Amino acid sequence: MELFYRKYGEGPAVIIVHGLYGSSDNWVTIAKKLSENFEVFLIDQRNHGRSPHCDDFNYEVLKDDLLEFMDKMSIEKAVLIGHSMGGKTIMFFAKDYPERISHLIVIDIAPKSYILPDEDLPQTINHMKIISAMKAIDFSKIKSRQDVDNELAKTIPYERVRQFLLKNLNRNSDGVYEWRLNVKAIEKNMPKILDGMNEQDFVNGNEIVGFPVLFVKAANSAYILEEDYDNIIANIFPFAELVTIPNAGHWVHAEQTTLLLKNILYFIYE
Repeated sequence: MELFYRKYGEGPAVIIVHGLYGSSDNWVTIAKKLSENFEVFLIDQRNHGRSPHCDDFNYEVLKDDLLEFMDKMSIEKAVLIGHSMGGKTIMFFAKDYPERISHLIVIDIAPKSYILPDEDLPQTINHMKIISAMKAIDFSKIKSRQDVDNELAKTIPYERVRQFLLKNLNRNSDGVYEWRLNVKAIEKNMPKILDGMNEQDFVNGNEIVGFPVLFVKAANSAYILEEDYDNIIANIFPFAELVTIPNAGHWVHAEQTTLLLKNILYFIYE
């Protein structure tokens, strides 16, 4: 799949992979800083941003999209940075293509399943509620971004979540607002996106090793819990390091940009 991408700087390759509902646009600030020492690629994963839409949407195709991108750009080996869903994309990639990775940096996601009951739970956002709210927008009646925000606010009370979703608004050639996201494919495949890695694939010496691995936990987020390191992260990535970014929620790259960048650079150069 021909992924949309942005490129900054020159040097060793760094590829940043965004999360669910995100896009390359969300990581430009960090990419520009990293570009002082690296050639940084920001990709839009399929069904997101400016990349093509497709009914197939799971970590098998997402990791293969990443491989195809690296081959197309003649990137033999790269630092891979992935946030949330993007973190799982690069973890699945690491399982099959470890020789293509120099460093793996996984931001605020564990390799576990996040499939939860219907009710709101503190661990994660209620994704099906978000999808339902996005689908419910009647764009024929929408005149402004504020109109969309007002509609989303009926079911999504968190302003930060709504503002993040609103980054996906686009005007088509007729001047009508629409979602850039492939909402239909995301809804259909949500269980696959929320699912995790199978720990049984990594027993008896099959753990993922051979390059440095860093997991970044946002202190105010419960996507990575205290027990996750011993229960699943260390079982799959036995030499992984874990660092916590204070005063940050799940979108740590927006809330603690400087501190996250500092930790990324320290890890790469240590």
